[in-house]
Amino acid sequence: MKIRIVGLLAAASLILAFTFLASTHAAPNKTNTPATPATPSASALPAIPAAATPAEPHPEIREALEALRRAKGHMEHAAHDFGGHRVEAIEATNQAIKQLEICLKYDKD
Repeated sequence: MKIRIVGLLAAASLILAFTFLASTHAAPNKTNTPATPATPSASALPAIPAAATPAEPHPEIREALEALRRAKGHMEHAAHDFGGHRVEAIEATNQAIKQLEICLKYDKD
C-alpha cells in the first residue's frame, strides 16, 4: 500500500516536472557584441551598439508554417493513400497553413 502511494506520488511529480519544463519558453537569443579594447579614450566614450537586427515577429508561427509545409510535402510524396485519409490530411494541412498566413497578415495591419 505504501509502495503504491509512493509510486503514484513519484509519477505525479515527474508529470508535473515535465509539464513545467515543456511549458517554459526559451529566452530569445541575444547577439553578442565584440568587446572593445580598453583604452583611455574608449572608456570615456559611450558604447555604441552594433547594428541590431530587429527580432522576427512571431517566430513560433513562422516555424509552425515551415513545419506544416514540410509535412505536406512528405504526405504528397507518400507511397500509399491510406484509405483516403492522406488526401484529407493534406486538405487539413492546407487549411492550417492558410489560417496561419492570415494570422501573420492581421499582425501587419
